[in-house]
Amino acid sequence: MLRQSLNQKLLQKLSPQQIQLMKLLQVPTDQLEQRIKEELEINPALEEARDDNFEESSIDEGQENEGDEDDFDSSKDDISEEINISDYFDETDDSASYKYNNQEYSPDDDDRSTPIPINVSFHEYLLQQIGLAELADKDYLIAKQLIGSIDEDGYIRRELESIVDDLMFSANVNVDKHELEVLLEEIQKLDPPGVGARDLRECLLIQLNRVEHKNVSINLAIEILRDHFEEFSKKHYEKLQKQYEVDEKMIKRALDEILKLNPKPGSAYNEGGAKTTQHIIPDFLIENTNGELILRLNSRNAPELRVSESFKEMMIDYNKTKEKSKQQKEAVQFIKQKIDGAKWFIDAVKQRQQTLLKTMKAIMEYQYKFFVSGDETDLRPMILKDISAVTNLDISTVSRVSNSKYAQTEFGTFLLKKFFSESLTTDSGEEVSTREVKKILTDHIGAEDKNKPLSDEKLTQILNDAGYNIARRTVAKYREQLNISVARLRREL
Repeated sequence: MLRQSLNQKLLQKLSPQQIQLMKLLQVPTDQLEQRIKEELEINPALEEARDDNFEESSIDEGQENEGDEDDFDSSKDDISEEINISDYFDETDDSASYKYNNQEYSPDDDDRSTPIPINVSFHEYLLQQIGLAELADKDYLIAKQLIGSIDEDGYIRRELESIVDDLMFSANVNVDKHELEVLLEEIQKLDPPGVGARDLRECLLIQLNRVEHKNVSINLAIEILRDHFEEFSKKHYEKLQKQYEVDEKMIKRALDEILKLNPKPGSAYNEGGAKTTQHIIPDFLIENTNGELILRLNSRNAPELRVSESFKEMMIDYNKTKEKSKQQKEAVQFIKQKIDGAKWFIDAVKQRQQTLLKTMKAIMEYQYKFFVSGDETDLRPMILKDISAVTNLDISTVSRVSNSKYAQTEFGTFLLKKFFSESLTTDSGEEVSTREVKKILTDHIGAEDKNKPLSDEKLTQILNDAGYNIARRTVAKYREQLNISVARLRREL
């Protein structure tokens, strides 16, 4: 039985323009150009401006949007038979053209691109070497399979039994594990030394065994790795001294020989040139002029946008036509949709620019002391809610702005999330940033006596004596976040 009823619901829906703006806010500067190019390919009504004029990019108090994404105007989908051209193009309105800030560069500067070197990859380098070895066709095929199983850091972590199955199924080659081990020993003779090892112990032993002129220290290092690797990895040096009946200096010389080795031979080759260097492109530029901080948005290499002139002319021609056919009406509906999309995208990029500047300006003013001094201890406790309250933006918007964005200062280039941290209360009741505590931990650990490194209990005592009310487990948590090992593993002879 069917019944009709009237229900009232309160729903919150995001318009396509709001979704587009939120996605643009998340895009960092080094990816913005690609995102704009994608939009240019999708929308024929959007094109690049060809003039060489540059506009200043700063926060315009008159045009600044004080709200969040919810303030983004959405257009109606209804298309009337007669279209008012003035609704689309106003000769006195500059909203149809968008120009990026480029004040950090001169218009006369050459846009030079860094050439990308062409290098032989790590695996190609290994194949070139094995190709010079005198191997039978079957052995060469097996060696290629083994090389293909080597990771980028130079280790072969796949079980040999699995490689036997791979050869059977992919190349119809019947081979046993012993044959693989014989050919693996041939691969381990290739450069860089240590390649083809199955674990760290084997990698280090391969490198030591390839030393031509071995001395007492190297022979002792080989014995330590071969017979007492666990004691070595856990730095139980007293046990090693008792085991080999040698003094501390002899153990230290043997350990020095091990520390000279490369634990990741493949990575060393890749870092040497097979991989291109990745440069961080800052999203914001901050300059300090006699204590006055100047904020700019980095917009290098981002094309200027405007609505296509040809689409404007088509709209004008349609408006002048007295008798409009069905095909013309359908065509103008398509043109209208594309022009609306182009204007929405240009407005979204404008609003992205204003939101980025507004948020970064609030962060810069909140952390003024740090941007002037560069000292991490000057960082104030700051969370997303603090910046949201200053800018009147939603917390999610502040999060999108600070995600994957970088600010270039005179002290270096920093990820925006570096400026956010929780607070810690001192004995005097003052709130300090947790980054200040981490900085103190790093300084004390860096200056400690490596023969007797500071334990977590000792570090806790040092911080408590300095007035920081902190527990030992919190110190251990901060130490792990800083990727610092426990005291026993930091010990050196």
